[in-house]
Amino acid sequence: MLQTLLIAFSLAMDAFAVSVSTGIAVPNFGPRQAARIGAWCGFFQFSMPLIGWFLGSSVKTYIEAIDHWIAFGLLALIGGSMIREALSGGEEEAVTDLSVRRLFLLALATSIDALAVGVTMAFMDVNILLSAAVIGVVAFLMAMLGGLLGHRLGQLFQMRATFFGGAVLILIGLKILLEHLFGA
Repeated sequence: MLQTLLIAFSLAMDAFAVSVSTGIAVPNFGPRQAARIGAWCGFFQFSMPLIGWFLGSSVKTYIEAIDHWIAFGLLALIGGSMIREALSGGEEEAVTDLSVRRLFLLALATSIDALAVGVTMAFMDVNILLSAAVIGVVAFLMAMLGGLLGHRLGQLFQMRATFFGGAVLILIGLKILLEHLFGA
């Protein structure tokens, strides 16, 4: 169980970081929005290991070969969009809500690694349903905490939050890409 908890916390770090930047960027972010982003991240972090488990070893090499590119691409797309919105100067165009599309893309981008973990778990002696549930609950809690922390940071620093949030998403995507390409 300790191994599963450690895996869950490491997988939840990207969801936590993305939630912090979202909490900074979204005006009027509060417990309801934190619960929404937590639920999306938790659901995806729960589902991806199960999907990976069923895919098994036949797909493992393909997923490991491209998971970092998918995560980087999704996060760069979202982050670039946030930066473009911030630079356009139009407050009405800034990130003002957590649309289903935005939540889907964030949750997907931060859960790609969980798919590969699920493939790996297919070769381990683990209860996949319990493991996936632990991973999902930890991601839910970490994403909620991250969103609330990000909102608090945004209030404290009063900066161009949308620009900063977009830059953070791009940096997270770049980190994922570089870790996979160079084993950093």
